[in-house]
Amino acid sequence: MRLTSLVVASAILAAFSASTARAQTSAAPAPAASAAVTAPSSTAAATPTPSAAVAPVGGYPLSTEYIIGPEDMLQITVWKNESLSRTLAVRPDGKISLPLLHDIQAAGLTPMQLRDKIANALAEFMPNPEVSVTVDDVRSYRISVLGEVNKPGQLQLKADTTVLEALALAGGFRDFASPGKIMILRKDGKGATQKIPFNYNRVVKDNRSQDNVTLKSGDVVVVP
Repeated sequence: MRLTSLVVASAILAAFSASTARAQTSAAPAPAASAAVTAPSSTAAATPTPSAAVAPVGGYPLSTEYIIGPEDMLQITVWKNESLSRTLAVRPDGKISLPLLHDIQAAGLTPMQLRDKIANALAEFMPNPEVSVTVDDVRSYRISVLGEVNKPGQLQLKADTTVLEALALAGGFRDFASPGKIMILRKDGKGATQKIPFNYNRVVKDNRSQDNVTLKSGDVVVVP
C-alpha cells in the first residue's frame, strides 16, 4: 500500500513539473524582430553637364528683377475695382492699355516698377489706389544657342536659365566643339553688343558655379 502511494505521488510530481515547464516556455516573450533601417546614401550633387538628359523642366523661379517684354501675359489687379482689373498681353510695341490710363509702357520694366507706374497714374482719378502686377505667363524670354551644339536655334524659356541649362536644352556639344571658348553676346540698353566669355571647362571641372551666367532675354550663346 505504501509503495503504491509513493508511485502515485511520484507520477503527480512529474506531471506538475512538465506542466510548469510548458507554461514557462509559452509565457516567455518571443525575441523582437530587428527592424532593418537602411540609411539613404548621400551622394554629392553632380555638376550639370550639357546633356539633353539633364535639361531642366522649369528652371529657376523668376527673379524679382525680371524685365517684362512683348507678349508676356500680365495680371493687373486694382483693389476693390474689378472694372480696372484685368489680364492682358503686352503688345509688340511694349505697351498695355487700361481704362482711364490708355497706353502705358510695360516692356523694359520690372513688375514692381510697372505697379508703381500704374498706381501713380491712377492717383489722379482715385485716392491711394492699391495695385498689383503679376506675370501670368512668360512669353518674351528668348535666347539663342548657336554653333557646335546638337540642336542650335532659339529657345523660349519660362524662368531664369543659366548657360549650362541652355547648353543642355540645345542638346549638348558636337564632337569638335571648343567648350572653353564659348561667347555670350548681349545687347545693353543703348543697343551696343557686349561680349561675355564663358569657359565651360573651368565652370564644370573647377566647380566654379559662380561663373555660370544667368542669361537675359535676347542673349546669344555662341559655341565655336
